[in-house]
Amino acid sequence: MKIEHLNNDDPSRLQHRELILNGLRWHCVVEGEGPLLILLHGFPYLWYEFRHQIPALAAAGYRVVAPDLPGFGGSETPTELERGDMMHLVGDLVSMMQLLHAPSAVLIGHDAGSHIAFAATQMRPDLFRGAVFLSSPPMPRSLAKPSVAWGEQRQRTGTRFYQDYFSSPAEAVPELDANIRTSLSSMMYSVSGSAQGQERWRLDIGVDERFLDTVHKPKVLPDWLSTRAIDYYVAEYSRAGFAAPLNLYRVRDHNWEQTAYLAGMCPTLPALFIGGAADPALDRFIPVYDNLERHLPGLRSKTLLDGVGHAVPEEAPERLNTLLLDFLATLPVAAR
Repeated sequence: MKIEHLNNDDPSRLQHRELILNGLRWHCVVEGEGPLLILLHGFPYLWYEFRHQIPALAAAGYRVVAPDLPGFGGSETPTELERGDMMHLVGDLVSMMQLLHAPSAVLIGHDAGSHIAFAATQMRPDLFRGAVFLSSPPMPRSLAKPSVAWGEQRQRTGTRFYQDYFSSPAEAVPELDANIRTSLSSMMYSVSGSAQGQERWRLDIGVDERFLDTVHKPKVLPDWLSTRAIDYYVAEYSRAGFAAPLNLYRVRDHNWEQTAYLAGMCPTLPALFIGGAADPALDRFIPVYDNLERHLPGLRSKTLLDGVGHAVPEEAPERLNTLLLDFLATLPVAAR
């Protein structure tokens, strides 16, 4: 088991490609042959968070594409903030499918990737045979602009929601860039099921606090996050820091403004949700989780894994692989 885990952690064992999608260069890992699966990572992760899923899915007869989102890892950073908005991301996924000659695909999204997958199924329901949402349940469009809701929280509680803080690059970028290894290891550990008590991430930042005050630097890495793995993440983030990845949060208001036409749009495709019962964000998203069937009427099942936090693909790879393969086996045969 240990040897297999270390092999999975070696990024060079997989095939890396660059795809030019609507003029923007995306770095992708592409493995296998068969019906297309697109794996979309979240923050602060990279394609690499799916390193344990890619070989298993490819071996089961699927063509797996796991990209770095624009601004992350080896992918190009758009020169304009709006080029990384939801409309453009979905458009790039459509271009990816055309480039790979795939008439349909199944989306598997984690964290921010879950929200991108949900938007894609809303905008182009004709292209996707199914969708899997990991850790972050897709949410209906909010009534208020994100920045308005964040401002109301500041006035009401004196605290800042972490997304509010991340949307301010003048504050977040210098803090996170100061010691990239500490920032990444603290985030990844504190959102996981390995963190206990005061080590667990707090989503709200108090008065006179910074983001890193809400996470805990581990003395020893947990078993599921090897030294080789954290070294890869650190090396990739050391290229240009956190500025471009945090654009996901800076563009939130723009996304809200551009997607008013999707309000009430409920994709009917077969869907699956898998989260962690030890996710520090559970209290925030449990109301959405409890009512997930209302805006995902094709939901086949929803699961919260015991002992697992936010990083489901890394913390529980074997359990996740089994659930993914069982779900994929129930989908209609892909068109050729």
